[in-house]
Amino acid sequence: MAKKTAPAATPTTTVTPAPVAIPEAVVRTMIVCVSDELSPVLGSTRQLERHLGVSGTSCSRYWARTGLYPWQRRQLIDLRKAKTGPRYCAGGPIRLLDLAGMRHGAYVGASVRHAHWARVVAGTKVATPWPVFLQRHLSDPSGYPMDVATAEFHRQPRVQAMRMHNAATHGPGQLDLGDLEMLQAGASAYANYHALWALCTDAFLTEAGDRMQPASAFFADRITYLEQAARHLDSLDESQRLFAVDLHHA
Repeated sequence: MAKKTAPAATPTTTVTPAPVAIPEAVVRTMIVCVSDELSPVLGSTRQLERHLGVSGTSCSRYWARTGLYPWQRRQLIDLRKAKTGPRYCAGGPIRLLDLAGMRHGAYVGASVRHAHWARVVAGTKVATPWPVFLQRHLSDPSGYPMDVATAEFHRQPRVQAMRMHNAATHGPGQLDLGDLEMLQAGASAYANYHALWALCTDAFLTEAGDRMQPASAFFADRITYLEQAARHLDSLDESQRLFAVDLHHA
């Protein structure tokens, strides 16, 4: 009887999974810690690039403290006149900025906005935030095109409710679809997020030249950034000068 031979082993193919892309956080505004001698020259794009290595323009978003003397006002960068409410500036020594007022104002404003959003989306299911769709597209651009990702994001009832509200609303009452993940985290989380963001914005450049910003577009990484930036801000001396910059993108 002939001896049976074992079948030849089938070669195995190792499939390497495609790397998962990480959607980058959008960084439009940055807070920069600057020295006393640089404050008078900050303003134009060329000066920012030359002295700070940052491409952008000054952004008057800080509240100046009330009751400042003329010599104190001269220490503020791009101080703007105001008929009502706080006077805005692009920065200056921390002791001359009303950071507590900014934080409180942002918290109250976000709380009102969340309550309004809750009425707009009442009865809709929790939606998948945009970074999830963007991540899937970035990981497989040909298999999951951007137009498909956008359409599937917009097809969700909660997103549709927000878009429909925006279509019928003009001016500041519109809801930011980019805030969806933060809004769904709850009223307190949303208000605290904007209270910290008012002071730290999208990125923070320390006096040592270290840049802090979210590791991705997901809310969890935004929280991590704001924790770090707010902690660093609280550690600064009141004489430290802060400067807000609207960044230019290629």
